[in-house]
Amino acid sequence: MTRYLQIINIRTFTVLIICLATSFSVLRYQIQYNFDLTIISIAIIFPLVFTIRAAFRRREKAMDYLSKFKAALLIVSRCFERCKNLPAEKQVQIQATIKALSDSLINYFTLGKDDQSDLRANLRQVSEFLMANREEIGGGEAFKILRFMKDVHGSIEGTISIYTHHTPVSLRAYCLIFIYVFPFIYSPALLHRLEEGTPDWVVYVLSSITGFILISLFNVQDQMENPFDAKGLDDIRVKDFAMER
Repeated sequence: MTRYLQIINIRTFTVLIICLATSFSVLRYQIQYNFDLTIISIAIIFPLVFTIRAAFRRREKAMDYLSKFKAALLIVSRCFERCKNLPAEKQVQIQATIKALSDSLINYFTLGKDDQSDLRANLRQVSEFLMANREEIGGGEAFKILRFMKDVHGSIEGTISIYTHHTPVSLRAYCLIFIYVFPFIYSPALLHRLEEGTPDWVVYVLSSITGFILISLFNVQDQMENPFDAKGLDDIRVKDFAMER
């Protein structure tokens, strides 16, 4: 149950307080006007849905890159294992390097580091090992390894680009500001639409529920913005893409 309460944070309580305070003022001073609430869907709902879809696409693309990374690295590992002329100690060395390469990428995301030196060093070690042992590996296997190392490089760069570049910050800031402003627009229009004699608590409840829905959608998008930090319900289980050995 605790996991499902992660969308509730300080922003949630801020919006609820604004909704309740605005409803109180509207009811006390009978502030009301006729306002087309469909504008709210254009001003808030559409940008929110756009940013959520963009964050979801980033998550799906990141999983695609991570899957290709693991698959390509597994094939590289198997290619080295097929090299019968490669001494046992060198087999141990290259398999340890491949495992270190996998771990360095996973740690880059899970530990939130901006330093790529370990990752780049491990990539370079695989290439240097391949070039230093071309005779034992053989031309055919070396070509296959280079082919799949290209996929490893491409998936790494693609995943890092997703990790580094987020959905438009200006649009998310706009959505958050408008959600905070929303109660001041919605509560008077809501009071105008209600029939005379409607209990006051209806205004409080409807205003709070609507505000809660909007800020919860924003919080969902905010958590999905970084699908690598394992803080949101829908985050990627990055460690599942690590090499097992």
